[in-house]
Formats: sequence, C-alpha cells, structure tokens
Amino acid sequence: MLPWVVRRTRLPLLSLRCVDCRSESATTGEGRFRVNANGKLLDVWLLVRCVSCGRTSKLNVYERAPVGSFDPAELERYHVNDPELVASTLLDPLLARRNRFRLDWKGAWRLDIPSAWLDEAWPVRIEVVFEDPVPVRPERLIAQGLGFSRNEVLRRVKCDIPLHRSTSAGFTFTVLAGD
Repeated sequence: MLPWVVRRTRLPLLSLRCVDCRSESATTGEGRFRVNANGKLLDVWLLVRCVSCGRTSKLNVYERAPVGSFDPAELERYHVNDPELVASTLLDPLLARRNRFRLDWKGAWRLDIPSAWLDEAWPVRIEVVFEDPVPVRPERLIAQGLGFSRNEVLRRVKCDIPLHRSTSAGFTFTVLAGD
C-alpha cells in the first residue's frame, strides 16, 4: 500500500466578515494571543487581521476563566505566542463555531506522493493520511494526485468512503488498470 500525505503549508485564512470594510477574509499573520487579567479571571484572545484593510479583531479563546484553571506551562505558551498553540487553537472546531468563522483552506495544503508509484503492479492500493484536518473532496484529491479527470476517477477508482463528500480523515482507495 502506497502512502499519500496531505500536509498543511500555512495556516488557513478565516472566512470572517470585517466590521470596517465588509471583506470576508482574515488571517492570523504570525499568530499572536492577547491575555488580559481581571482580578483572578483571565481572558485569552487570538488576534486576527483583515486581509483587505488590516483591521485587527479578537477571537475569544477563553472568557473570564479562573487563573487557577490554567496549567502554568500552557499559560506561558499563550504569553510567548507559541506557533503550535496558535495552529491547534485556530484548527479547533469549537473555536470556529463559538466565534462564527469558517476556515478557507484554498492554497494552504499540498499533497505529497511517492515519485515511483507508477512502477507498482495494477491494481494499486493507496492510503491517504492527513497531518492536519484539511477538508477536501476525495475525488478532487485523487484526480489531482493521479492526473486523471474526475470522470476517469469515478471509472477507475474504488474507494472506502464516498468520493463526492468532503473529508479530513484518512482513507484508502484502489486504482484499477486502464482500459
């Protein structure tokens, strides 16, 4: 079985309406948190910037959380703007739901394929692994990876999940020999 890997190349943009220019696209830039103390309570925000006008907005990560509820190491990661924490926070579906935004993955991922896969005997079994939860339609991913049209994918590929539904979980498929 050959491995294909879907990798994130950058953080995705956010589909989030700007209150100033009404644009729908924002970015985390280098990824910065803002931690604000109010007595024994903390607010933590992830700062995002509008791609069009540059206005900074805040995504609510924690609101009025007791200081004692934070692991000191995690709190330090918020203070130093740890890039891995920025990525995991941004990719958290609960944060997206709570702050009413969607992730725009266009141009933010790549597909890594072994170069000598055509030397394999037909049929070829391939396993797709996702390093990050990049939502893609399997038929488009397979067409891109094989250089096939989407009709040829439907004809020559047998997959363990529906080809027309978006997924961000790993799957396997078999490529049958051409006619």
